[in-house]
Amino acid sequence: MRMLSDADLAQILNQDIFHQISEAADALGMECYVVGGYVRDLFLERPSKDIDVVVVGSGIRVAEELKKRYGKHAHLSVFRNFGTAQLKVRSFGVSSQGGLEVEFVGARRESYSHDSRKPVVEDGTLEDDQNRRDFTINAMAVCLNKARFGELVDPFNGVYDLEDGIIRTPLDPDITFSDDPLRMMRCVRFATQLGFYIEEETFDALQRNADRLNIISGERIQDELNKIIMAPHPSTGFDYLYRSGLLPLILPELTALDIVENRNGRAHKNNYYHTMEVLENVVKGQGDKNAGSQDDKELWLRWAAILHDIGKPKSKRWEPLQGWTFHNHNYIGAKMVPQIFRRLKLPMDAKMKYVQKLVDLHMRPIVIADEEVTDSAVRRLVNDAGDDIDDLMRLCEADITSKNQVRKQRFLDNFRLVREKIADLKERDYKRLLQPVIDGNEIMEMFHLKPSREVGVLKQTLKDAVLDNRVPNEREPLMQLLLETARKMGIQDPSL
Repeated sequence: MRMLSDADLAQILNQDIFHQISEAADALGMECYVVGGYVRDLFLERPSKDIDVVVVGSGIRVAEELKKRYGKHAHLSVFRNFGTAQLKVRSFGVSSQGGLEVEFVGARRESYSHDSRKPVVEDGTLEDDQNRRDFTINAMAVCLNKARFGELVDPFNGVYDLEDGIIRTPLDPDITFSDDPLRMMRCVRFATQLGFYIEEETFDALQRNADRLNIISGERIQDELNKIIMAPHPSTGFDYLYRSGLLPLILPELTALDIVENRNGRAHKNNYYHTMEVLENVVKGQGDKNAGSQDDKELWLRWAAILHDIGKPKSKRWEPLQGWTFHNHNYIGAKMVPQIFRRLKLPMDAKMKYVQKLVDLHMRPIVIADEEVTDSAVRRLVNDAGDDIDDLMRLCEADITSKNQVRKQRFLDNFRLVREKIADLKERDYKRLLQPVIDGNEIMEMFHLKPSREVGVLKQTLKDAVLDNRVPNEREPLMQLLLETARKMGIQDPSL
């Protein structure tokens, strides 16, 4: 980051929007400041379109005055119950997507009851407003009034915490977190996104107040958790969540992996730390270009990495001849995914199904790569994974964390063969190659059958033959196989 003087800030804020806000506030005789994340990001030289403005007085009145100045080039939304207003300003000649959003609020002070994060709000001073902020780096304000334009008001030395890479609260962290427990998630999120560390007293307060997270809705928790997951190094955030006691409240299925049992001198690996390594490998697999992006598909792939081994505690068995085994942990884990998504208020739609599918299938490429890579096995894998085959391969390559370099290289070499066979299938239009040209509807019509087990057996017979490459995916040989199978099952030949 770079240190900025008041003159530097005035120069950076030398834009039409800030001068218009300045004139609107001065015309009404009110103090006006740009605050919070926008100021923080000025110092960090990060782009930001969302501007938060605090007015010592009525933020709504300043917003209304500003709307008059922009006319048809701005849209005003007023939320009188909350004392806030939002102005969307379009760049002249440009669509609203290229414009700015300015949030106005009056300076306020807050007080909380123990069983709610909704505060009792009263009008206050700028000092009151800065006192209620979550972290010092978000409590800085820059004056927009003409007489003090560009003046930094930083009572908690947030600019030095930015320089030192520290997350800490402006006031007593126990009060800050107890008042609004969601701030604990935000604390970890900012540390993870910015690559900062959490100041010692602030971290201790996380541990003391972790149980307060129980009053926060699943929607708010998962929103912050998803931002942590999409950070450049999400395992850092999980480390903070775990050590603070927050993670066992959010994802006990994940912390249950943090155990190593030793029997007869044979121990299994710590599957929690393995999962964190897999998560980081998935992030690396995304490449530098989009690392930390908010791509929706990327988020759910990372969720699959987090949940891929959650079935291991339930499936763990000691076998005297084999040692520790985790048979069917992928299947058990896939069955757990909907429960976790429902509890965390994550979407119960195709996104959940995608994560569930990857968890269920994540062992398949590894099994293939541990043996001879056959065409039949790859065709079945591609058929089951469908359009998600590339994501599945990325997850499975990330899952190879063996410290045995010879074994690891063998897996990676075999994965390369799997990818080559997949690419060959795609080039030859794998959907056409893998789906038999005779479908279930035709089978029912041909044999005058209703949907039944018999129809399912006939369909699966054709599918297995195509996937194993025993019969070309052509009508004549498949029809011959269909008739032979039907005769063996005692189904009447339609030609008789």
